[in-house]
Amino acid sequence: MTPWSRVLGANNDIRVGIVGFHSKGGQHIGVFEGLEGVRVDALCDIDRNILNGGVQDFRKRYNRKPKAYTDVRRLIDDKEIDALVVATPNHWHSLIGIWACQAGKDVYVEKPISHNMWEGRKLVQAARKYNRIVQAGTQNRSDTGLRPAIEYIHSGKLGRIQWAHGLWYKHRQSIGNVKGPQPIPAQVDYNLFCGPAPLKPLMRKQFHYDWHFFWDTGNGDIANLGAHQADDCRWALGETALPDSVVSIGGRFVFNDDGQTPNTN
Repeated sequence: MTPWSRVLGANNDIRVGIVGFHSKGGQHIGVFEGLEGVRVDALCDIDRNILNGGVQDFRKRYNRKPKAYTDVRRLIDDKEIDALVVATPNHWHSLIGIWACQAGKDVYVEKPISHNMWEGRKLVQAARKYNRIVQAGTQNRSDTGLRPAIEYIHSGKLGRIQWAHGLWYKHRQSIGNVKGPQPIPAQVDYNLFCGPAPLKPLMRKQFHYDWHFFWDTGNGDIANLGAHQADDCRWALGETALPDSVVSIGGRFVFNDDGQTPNTN
């Protein structure tokens, strides 16, 4: 994972930058910092309060100060960073991954690896073209409990598995309704947040996380928690190719709120 810009020397740690760490990315800080031969050297977030708080917390926990960026492009330009961990809203996943590949960096991209299939194909092409490692965050494949179970299924002792059904029941509260555009939090670079998505007025009460439920930035729970169940089914069945066809049925039920994506699929 050492790009051309690195010269091997006494300190050969892989230096990682975490992009977006309000939720899952915050867990990644501890995970990557705990790996031998790896060190988190940079944090990036479009929310200055989260960024500053993350830097302070990092200094307390690890007794050193990471670099801090609000603009991911400046982080990608940093030749001292070897790899990125991308835990941003979905609409940024593939683009940051492609830029990182072009800059000679390897990438861990949280699921879903792309906001749409076209973007995902482009990220795969970039990984091949620039000879980079790009790993998707379907971490159930590394689960020490699931792996023996899947191996047992693949051994044939249960016969030929012909059908798999993935379920995820999670109760979510309504995201509420707004009567008009909401104020952008003062500490947020909203233009950077939108990035490749349309620069539209903010039409939700909660700025963070609820972007999952708007089509411009998220894909609803089918690509949030549901991504794991879909991957688990494919893993159990031993499927590696794309299906010939897909049928999706769902809707937004129970709540009459501002969310756009289905909450039941």
